[in-house]
Amino acid sequence: MKILVDMNLSPRWVEFFVAAGWEAVHWAAIGDFRATDRTIMAWAKEHGYIVFTHDLDFGALLAATRAMGPSVIQVRTQKVLPEDIGETVAKSLRELRGELERGAMVSIDPGRARVRILPFHAA
Repeated sequence: MKILVDMNLSPRWVEFFVAAGWEAVHWAAIGDFRATDRTIMAWAKEHGYIVFTHDLDFGALLAATRAMGPSVIQVRTQKVLPEDIGETVAKSLRELRGELERGAMVSIDPGRARVRILPFHAA
């Protein structure tokens, strides 16, 4: 699994993911910090990455476009450093690997994760 860490999260996440056995890169290392969410999503999809973010707009973008990917992992807490929620994130990645590889939106709160399969369907 390859993880693209969004600009709104610390580059320390890259070290965390690599230490846990996943490939990871921070957007600041590969793209313009002013890039739009659409640009980041397009790059992630083209290169086979899952977007890891604290930004709610990625979920809205998936819903609006009914896209099949890329998968997005969204952190839903104010404590967003690896030492705060890293264990929950790693557990969710291990448990939801299949869903993330097929296309999913995962929201992680402290202590739990929720998953929605892509594309989103109208209720």
